[in-house]
Amino acid sequence: MKRNVKITLQYDGGRYKGWQKLGDNPNTIQQKLEDILEKKVGRNIPVIGSGRTDAGVHALGQVANFHLVTDETASQIQDYINAYLPGDIAVTEAIFVPEAFHSRYHVKEKIYSYRIHNDAIPFVFDRKYCHHVPEPLRLEPMREAMAMLEGTHDFLGFSSLKKTKKSTTRTLHSLTLEKEGPKLRFIFQGDGFLLHSIRIMMGTLLEVGFGTMKPKEIEEIFIKKVRREAGFTVPPQGLFLEEVRY
Repeated sequence: MKRNVKITLQYDGGRYKGWQKLGDNPNTIQQKLEDILEKKVGRNIPVIGSGRTDAGVHALGQVANFHLVTDETASQIQDYINAYLPGDIAVTEAIFVPEAFHSRYHVKEKIYSYRIHNDAIPFVFDRKYCHHVPEPLRLEPMREAMAMLEGTHDFLGFSSLKKTKKSTTRTLHSLTLEKEGPKLRFIFQGDGFLLHSIRIMMGTLLEVGFGTMKPKEIEEIFIKKVRREAGFTVPPQGLFLEEVRY
């Protein structure tokens, strides 16, 4: 029987070139999954992800789907994949879904987090999973800038995209901050994000926190739609795809 299999994955992206397979480099999450499925059935099985994650970016709840002719249960398929995956990738759930389900086209919302250790002394055990910022941050101006990023805007100025015919308008439903001592966790919840958008927004917020940018400059970036007006791009290891909602 032909089944549409939806899987949820966790992965440590530190040693991978991102989600999407590359013709000249097999070291991607998508390629690892397709290699295992090809080993299982003897032919290529395309795996469709909810979206790309960049090199070095982690996932707690990436979603993908693929079509497979099988009489096995979803749990048996999950067990088979996990048996061959490296230790830094795991399928946490596998279920059968309707034939028409598409993990990318049917996304309604994605939740990402970016983690920062804000202290003069780095915490070495978190270095692969957060961005160390030794300088003191002014959180109130950052919160003001966060509120200005929320809503429906053209986020072209907060992306690495060049000219594109596709819409660059997205809705950031909420942007919140959780603080526990020196640990800061910024949570981005929206209907979709452009290339490097979260990492550029995060760099912009940090510049506001350093005092080198003012919150009101957020509006100017939306108006000008020019990448160089925004802040720097933070490194990838602090970024996590937390959840994909349908």
